[in-house]
Amino acid sequence: MDAPRLLVVQLCDDDGPGRAADWLRAAGLELDVRRGDLTDPVPADLSQHAGLLVLGGHQAAYDPPETSPELPPVTALLRIAVHDRVPALGICLGGQLLARALGGQVRAGVDGPELGGHLVAKKDVAAQDPVFGGVPFTPDVIQWHYDEIAALPVEAVLLASSPLYPYQAFRVGECAWGLQFHIETTPDMVRSWAAKDGGRAAQWGLDVDRALASALGAHDDVEAVWAPAMTRYADVVRRFATQQAA
Repeated sequence: MDAPRLLVVQLCDDDGPGRAADWLRAAGLELDVRRGDLTDPVPADLSQHAGLLVLGGHQAAYDPPETSPELPPVTALLRIAVHDRVPALGICLGGQLLARALGGQVRAGVDGPELGGHLVAKKDVAAQDPVFGGVPFTPDVIQWHYDEIAALPVEAVLLASSPLYPYQAFRVGECAWGLQFHIETTPDMVRSWAAKDGGRAAQWGLDVDRALASALGAHDDVEAVWAPAMTRYADVVRRFATQQAA
């Protein structure tokens, strides 16, 4: 059987699949990367794919269509994934889009941006989750967001939280996961974000150089946690592909 195809939706220049691409390919998936914000439109459905990964971006999940016309087709794909039980994962903006697609709320973060290397706290219910079950209780993550998930969809299961913003990771249905944080970053990706965001962060009294240093210092620990988690996600994708082929 051919390697299962994972549709990867990239929504900006400086947030590609990064290290997650290496982990997922090593776990046996073929990645079909589409630039939803350029001339490479996302497909109308997921009939040719066994999974969906939606990455982050500078857009706001609540942008109107005339501001970010690339977002409605991605949101529609996330709804299709949940309805058809296609394994889906949304990271940062992708997680916010998943929340909004199913009735959750996203807004500008009321307590300001969350930047740098941080810990989140896994909820007890996550012990039974096929992806989060093997994640430690306080995993390292990379935070770089100015918006927040303010309310989860009613059917969502909260998997991880943090003191600043409670909705850090969740699952909807059997196999759709949303993350507020990043796990896919390379050091160069985070450096590019810091170079652009110095003034914006300073408006909130944040030192972007300090945030960058903490993010860079967390990358090894992030890999130790999330490379195995992405292998478990790839296992879910492979099982779905096998079921579809049967």
